[in-house]
Amino acid sequence: MPIHKRKFNPEDDLGFGTQPVLKNQPLIRQDGSINVKRRGLPFYNTANNYHKLITMSWGKFWLLVLSSYLIINTLFAFIYLFIGVENLNGAEGTNTYQHFWDAFFFSAQTISTVGYGHISPRGMAANSVAALESMMGLLAFALATGLLYGRFSRPTAKIVYSSNMLVAPYKENAKGLMFRLANLRRNTLIDLQMEIIFSYNENVDGKLVRRFFPLELERKRVSILTLSWTVVHPLDENSPLKDMTYEDLKGTQASVAILLKAFDDTFSQTVHSRTSYKCDDIIWDAKFTPAFDRDEDGTIVLNLHKIGDFVRL
Repeated sequence: MPIHKRKFNPEDDLGFGTQPVLKNQPLIRQDGSINVKRRGLPFYNTANNYHKLITMSWGKFWLLVLSSYLIINTLFAFIYLFIGVENLNGAEGTNTYQHFWDAFFFSAQTISTVGYGHISPRGMAANSVAALESMMGLLAFALATGLLYGRFSRPTAKIVYSSNMLVAPYKENAKGLMFRLANLRRNTLIDLQMEIIFSYNENVDGKLVRRFFPLELERKRVSILTLSWTVVHPLDENSPLKDMTYEDLKGTQASVAILLKAFDDTFSQTVHSRTSYKCDDIIWDAKFTPAFDRDEDGTIVLNLHKIGDFVRL
């Protein structure tokens, strides 16, 4: 097989052990998440609540906040209706529908401690519920504020990668396996370190095992990322992929894991980014087209939407 055999080094393992890849399921997804399902966790598992709230998308986060706010106010509105709308001074509704909205908006004013004064509780029961709701409101808004700050302050890397890896001309009469990346944010990333791990299934004594090999790069480190970075693995005599073909990679369900580490000048902390490419993502005999040009003043303009653009040779 054209993939050159090398001595297996356990230190090259990404942490997945020797479990083979089946049905073309990548070990690391393109978004950087780990493709492993967890079972055996208790039904009411609260260990990952903070992680979920911090890492979920902004759309899901705001939907959760808004839905929780509406549900809590609706619940307290029914409690006030159960106690009796006559215990809410200033409630002017004349039917059940209007009474509900009087109680709902009184709940919204109480939970946020706004208290416009138009409606006020009367009696021990209504005052006790209002006191409990105001305390819950202070705790809930403090929690939401903390989560919002945590989402903004969490140091992360926002890297855009080319959709494909290319087998492209490299130097004179040579080829290289390459992909391209750029920083989506306006912050400055310095001291970038790149690691590429090639993995494939190997039949050892009739049993499939996963093998991992680090690929040597033309350049592993970049001092500062200002434009795009084309990461190249030379397909020379030292490369385990020198004579690879699509059929070889497809048969072994090969994949390439990309691990990037950089220092974020804004947060003054180290950030990480991950992605992966499957064999179907590798294009033979192609090259990337330039992703930047210059404006009228001569300033370099980086076109982020062109990071993955390429032409076939």
